[in-house]
Amino acid sequence: MLVVHHLNDSRSQRILWLLEELGAPYRIERYERDATTRLAPAALTDIHPLGKSPVIEDNGRAIHESGAIIDYVIRRHGAGRLQPKLGTDQYETYNQWLHYAEGSAMLPLLLNMYVMRLGDARAPLQPRVDGEMANHLGFVDRSLEGRDYLLGEEFTAADIQMSFVGEVTGAFGQLDAYPNMKAWVARFQSRPAYEEALQRGGHYSFART
Repeated sequence: MLVVHHLNDSRSQRILWLLEELGAPYRIERYERDATTRLAPAALTDIHPLGKSPVIEDNGRAIHESGAIIDYVIRRHGAGRLQPKLGTDQYETYNQWLHYAEGSAMLPLLLNMYVMRLGDARAPLQPRVDGEMANHLGFVDRSLEGRDYLLGEEFTAADIQMSFVGEVTGAFGQLDAYPNMKAWVARFQSRPAYEEALQRGGHYSFART
């Protein structure tokens, strides 16, 4: 059985959601952030040296990084579901979204999160951060125009991987500026498997934007 090393209020929530969409059996090992620092507990370093979540274990193999986990789970446990057929143009688009989420889209959002903590000292940095956020979020919003999901009518694991981008945008109170993203977030958050993952995973601050 798959084991998910799950940290509250983290990207590991989307791995629970993926497994619920697939109906794959799994067990959760829970970790709680420090209430003051919001850092992950040291116990996570016993699973992976970086002490980050998500990490999954499957047949003695530990796998980290959300995109790699999603790719692994789909190949080993997906039975052809939640991704386009390999070799198609749709698959290449899917694969781009899978890597874009953490390779590009999350960077300006994370920078904004850290810069916000600087108070008045953030003034020289904020315009550049705002510009990069607008660039990436505008791209995602335009990509969703006239579509239910990133690949069109078909929901895929690319939507799961990109979900954190939409949810963090909502946490910053910026989704109203991106109506296609806002509708997409509402759409995927209403999926039964998403709701079931919330029940199993526990409190998740990004669940409603």
